[in-house]
Amino acid sequence: MAHKTLGSSASHVSCLDLWREKNDQLVRQAKVAENSSLPLRRQQLARDALEGLRGLLCSLRGLPATVSVLPLELTVICNFITLRANLAQGFTEDLAQDIQQGLERVLEMQGQPEARPEHGLRGLWDSTLRVSSLLPELLPALHHLAGLQAALWLTTNRLGDLALLLQTLTVSQIRASEDVLLLLKTWRPPAEESDAPLTLQDARGLRDVLLTAFAYRQGLQELITGSLPKALSSLHEAASGLCPRSLLVQVYTALGTCLRKMGSPQRALLYLVAALKEGSTWGPPLLEASRLYQQLGNTAAEIESLELLVEALSITRIPEVHQLLIEVELLLPQPDPASPLHCGTQSQAKYLLASRCLQTGRAGDAAEHYLDLLALLLDGSELKFSPPPCPPGPCMPELFLEAAAALIQASRAQDALTVCEELLSRTSFLLPKRPRLWEDARRRTKESPHCSPWVSATHLLQGQAWVQLGAQKEAISEYSRCLELLFRATPKDEEQGPASSCEQGCTSDMALQQLRTAALISRGLEWVALGQDTKALQDFLLSVQMCPGNQDASYHLLQTLRRLDRRDEATALWRRLEAQTELLLENTAWSLPLYLETCLGWIRPPDRETLREEFQTSGDL
Repeated sequence: MAHKTLGSSASHVSCLDLWREKNDQLVRQAKVAENSSLPLRRQQLARDALEGLRGLLCSLRGLPATVSVLPLELTVICNFITLRANLAQGFTEDLAQDIQQGLERVLEMQGQPEARPEHGLRGLWDSTLRVSSLLPELLPALHHLAGLQAALWLTTNRLGDLALLLQTLTVSQIRASEDVLLLLKTWRPPAEESDAPLTLQDARGLRDVLLTAFAYRQGLQELITGSLPKALSSLHEAASGLCPRSLLVQVYTALGTCLRKMGSPQRALLYLVAALKEGSTWGPPLLEASRLYQQLGNTAAEIESLELLVEALSITRIPEVHQLLIEVELLLPQPDPASPLHCGTQSQAKYLLASRCLQTGRAGDAAEHYLDLLALLLDGSELKFSPPPCPPGPCMPELFLEAAAALIQASRAQDALTVCEELLSRTSFLLPKRPRLWEDARRRTKESPHCSPWVSATHLLQGQAWVQLGAQKEAISEYSRCLELLFRATPKDEEQGPASSCEQGCTSDMALQQLRTAALISRGLEWVALGQDTKALQDFLLSVQMCPGNQDASYHLLQTLRRLDRRDEATALWRRLEAQTELLLENTAWSLPLYLETCLGWIRPPDRETLREEFQTSGDL
């Protein structure tokens, strides 16, 4: 009997030696795959190694859970999870099952096979680490497995469970701390023995990856929420850690953003220059550079940064070959459009360049960029006119409107009319033929209920283009059509549900009010040009009534009253203007669309200050 037991034990040891050699062979195979320059061969070798580890793990689980078996078994679990997460480029919840089975095997060795703690995996870890403290042979592999558990909880934002796990792993004097960054810095995984089974990545290397990933995630979140000093500290921690070059670009850019917001533009610029030197991911630092130069008032440098951004985003990047390890990038969340590091697509960058050119008086450049953008977006695609899910781009109708405004500003009226006609061909069929059908039509159509303001704005821009071409009657006709549609539109439509940010911007009370005012003043100015001051007076009076705080409307009305020699009314209007403080349009809730801001600039009285001086000097007419 003793001879049989001895033989069984010898066979057991022999199997363990063979399986340990198999583990080491599979790890070496994965390393060969990692260094292969042939993508298909690399992928096949890695997948073969993964399947080999899966089979080896099944074999080990067939043995009784003992101190001699579990170090190898836990190591194989760690290698399997590492390789599987790398090939999938992310952690999945089913990996938790592999971790759980490893922990249950440790408890089985201690005679607790039925242990099912109330708190799931977190409770299982508490139980396992408590019993394993008496078994130093298991600690290196358990700490390695704990690192993978920490990676899984970090990627799924279970930071409370992560903190409790790290408290259990770290020394007693900081067990009460909930600072994950401090806990990671304090955690000291035991060193592996020189004759231990091979691993794809050891626990200490994994700890360094976790530290860098958490510091960056925390710093970025603190930057978004406005906790700038904390963000600066966390990002510095990330930059000083195990930070690959591609991530260092992001970290330096975030540091530049943080310092810009803290009022240190020169230090911010140094970090942005460093980010550009670190790699080929130039989008985020170039976008941040444009923001920095805009803040400094350096328009030329801002525009140049945006031009370089568009060029950078047009380059097709060759995907980087990742190591078959748990890398920092694997533990980071998907890019968030709300993040200051999100530079968007080439078309969004092109839009940002076009709109800034329009805002800064570079009308010719703006017109060309808008036309390029329209060609880029419309080439070979069927676009529906609905706002995109994220900034910085506008909805498609507004893009057409801004393009038309830029062309008019650049004295390219005929091209502006072409753009407007294209927009009308895509939207005007949604309008009902008769006003009383408007409500029913809006309820029936699946398209945006806000197309009326867009179509109205198109007619406003067409009117301005005809003015530039010297066709005053056509201009008046377009302004009248614009007003006809605008007086049908309602700023709010409860039945349609919440509007998108783009729709809110173009249909807010303020935007509709300013659009109506712009159309009335524009038509009034054409009546003035035709010598019909009485008709102009009606439009200017109506514009003042609709928007009492609009001083442009008031000054146009004042000038018309003077020409008509209605001295008393002009004097009364002047006194009201003098009594008013300079009213600012309250755009805190909604900013006006860019095309509308441009239109309002065209109807501003060029001689308003001269007129003010005349009244202040004479005191009367």
